[in-house]
Amino acid sequence: MSKISLVTIAIPIAAYLLGSIPFGLLFTRLFGGGDVRKSGSGNIGATNVARVAGPLPALLTLLFDTVKGAAPVWLAARLTGDSATWMMIAALAALLGHCFPIWLKFRGGKGVATAAGAFLVLVPRRFSAP
Repeated sequence: MSKISLVTIAIPIAAYLLGSIPFGLLFTRLFGGGDVRKSGSGNIGATNVARVAGPLPALLTLLFDTVKGAAPVWLAARLTGDSATWMMIAALAALLGHCFPIWLKFRGGKGVATAAGAFLVLVPRRFSAP
């Protein structure tokens, strides 16, 4: 049986907490759009942020939601010697954090950008000739 270190226990917790940051809500409020959950579709994702607050906050939401999926997976890879298992655990935890954030009573977004960010790190593109 292998030992589980404190670092590997912290990976899913940190990934969930990072994933649960509601960037759509934060950027909409920062740009004067109020509570994005009370307008448009009611979702905290980039599309609804674009409807409510405009293209710049929507672009920032898309970027930050993507990074919050990629960062925990990248960090898990560095901390565990590229363990695919821990990278997938980090990806799932970040996605769960986005979809069910503790800060918003477990009512978050759909997770498309966050999943895309995690996927980009899990399956990096190779630019080599066939």
